[in-house]
Amino acid sequence: MSVFTLFADLVQHLADLLQPLFHDSAAAAAIVLFTAFVRLLVHPLSRSAARGARARAALQPRIAELRKRHGKNPEKLQRAVLALHAEEKVSPLSGCLPSMLQLPAFFLLYHLFSAEEIGGRANELLSHTLLSAPLGDRGTDALHAGGTAGLVYGGLFALVAVVAFFNYRRTKASMADTAPMDTPGAGAITAVMPYMSFFTLATVAVVPLAAALYVVTSTTWSAVERAVLCP
Repeated sequence: MSVFTLFADLVQHLADLLQPLFHDSAAAAAIVLFTAFVRLLVHPLSRSAARGARARAALQPRIAELRKRHGKNPEKLQRAVLALHAEEKVSPLSGCLPSMLQLPAFFLLYHLFSAEEIGGRANELLSHTLLSAPLGDRGTDALHAGGTAGLVYGGLFALVAVVAFFNYRRTKASMADTAPMDTPGAGAITAVMPYMSFFTLATVAVVPLAAALYVVTSTTWSAVERAVLCP
């Protein structure tokens, strides 16, 4: 039995359990609960990333001193900044781990609600809906068709746009305060990273509604988590 079959059975059983409460939207509720479970699993890494962000911010006065001392020697300045991060055990990549570890869960949902068959049989999950919007439909098709499906996707787009703008402002402020500007390409990364928050809008538009629910739930969780951990 493949991992896709096992996961499909898990989602279906969870939907069956939630059916008395959510009726035709039980599978959608199951996806939201699954997303919350994944986020709980990676929460310790999110807390670690938040501590790393605070530690990088605390290093900025010392990095400013290094700039004054080695400002005319970029290579020496870069080595000194990297050595400082190593000495304080601060990793600039720690904030990426929670997002990277969620990718398998996202791609599982994408596959489950894109495939006509799972394990050699018809994919029953495609019959599930969220307020009459099929979980296997794409946002671009639903918005073009209008009706209830268009309204559902319109609501998701509005929510993810608000969350993306919130994350954009937080990321921009964080990168300005803590980005190591003395490493190659750091300036370009600092300029681009805040806008990555809006990538979720494009993702929600082209993936099945089930995967879009995962993205919306996860990004909303991230926004709340960042507000709590990094006030």
